[in-house]
Amino acid sequence: MEKPKIHPYIPIIIGVISVSASAILVKLIAGVDSGVIAFYRMLFSILIMSPLFFMKYTHELRQLKRRDWLFSIIAGIFLAFHFILWFESLRYTSVASSTVLVTLQPIFAFAGTYFFFKERISFKTLMSGFIAIVGSVLISWGDLKVSGSAFYGDMLALIACALVTGYLLFGQDVRQRLSLMTYTMLVYTASTITLFVYVLIKEESFGPYPTNDWFWFVLLAVIPNLLGHNLFNWSLKWVSTNVLSIAILFEPIGAAILAYFIFNEHLMLTQVIGGAIVIAGIMLFVVDEKMLKKLFQKNS
Repeated sequence: MEKPKIHPYIPIIIGVISVSASAILVKLIAGVDSGVIAFYRMLFSILIMSPLFFMKYTHELRQLKRRDWLFSIIAGIFLAFHFILWFESLRYTSVASSTVLVTLQPIFAFAGTYFFFKERISFKTLMSGFIAIVGSVLISWGDLKVSGSAFYGDMLALIACALVTGYLLFGQDVRQRLSLMTYTMLVYTASTITLFVYVLIKEESFGPYPTNDWFWFVLLAVIPNLLGHNLFNWSLKWVSTNVLSIAILFEPIGAAILAYFIFNEHLMLTQVIGGAIVIAGIMLFVVDEKMLKKLFQKNS
């Protein structure tokens, strides 16, 4: 396999920072149904990408196999319902709780990559995932409520987590053969069509909406999608879904910080401690043991 021009972890870091703003932007769009928010997020994404795709990448469509079409469509459907359920969860629970549960992807990703791709799961991977998950739960320990509307919102976020893991797993297979642009256009188009049908069936309104809402729709497309998810899709050619699932655990930290400044959602001591534990778990996973040995040898 060709080597990437830059280390895959760099785009992943930028992607995590970008997707951290997603929950904040959704919260800022008041009075709009979750399906509609998700639809416009995906629609504006493909509209922005279309000129470049039609100029340089349409020839790749002739090379697609039935498996590529099928997996791309399934990934798009998974992504659509991930957005619907996650956006809906933000109406019932806090930004911290929702983002924590959505980013508990290692639970699903470790199992998925083992059964679908026969990837071996090392003890180090299991331990780092367990540590990061513990930290993610601690981030919103004081906010999680196992009752009423908060519990309902938490369950929606957890199902959304399983769906986005499925989206990444199908993408990991297809990205080995397709360029980032072609794969992203296929998945986003499938997702947009799915969301369009969903909004029609639910009889939700496509508009009109205030100018501010349209501004947030566009930002949702540009920041979390075109920067966040596109960079994740790019990295899938060189890294496992497990790597992304661990890295995305950074998202609750960024989201919690943004929520504090924008919505005055105060951080608790358990959330601060949890954030430190998340970082420790991620570092255990991503730091190369050989690199550490060389570093210690130089310093000794």
